[in-house]
Amino acid sequence: MYKQVIVIRMDLKLSKGKTAAQAAHASLEAFKESTREQQAEWEACGSKKVIVKAADLKELLQIQKTAKKAKLAHALIKDAGKTEVKPGTVTALGIGPCEDEEVDGITGHMKML
Repeated sequence: MYKQVIVIRMDLKLSKGKTAAQAAHASLEAFKESTREQQAEWEACGSKKVIVKAADLKELLQIQKTAKKAKLAHALIKDAGKTEVKPGTVTALGIGPCEDEEVDGITGHMKML
């Protein structure tokens, strides 16, 4: 099975709408970084997504570092700064789609949003 994990920073205290938008950006951008085979497998499995909480930027960047080391498709999202946060603020991280086991080893300990 394939899935995608979206990591959202909780210290920013984003509104529900802003959180949803940042999660959507992370999902789409990470999808673009994955291979066509991964994309097809994920879509065939129902495009499963899980959204988890990162306490702060430090935790989110540590997860990104681990995903990069594991060579998983991922995308770090920086906001344009037109509404709730300053330009360039890192808000989210998308990982995958990839095999469940690959991403669970990195994010499986995190609490769901």
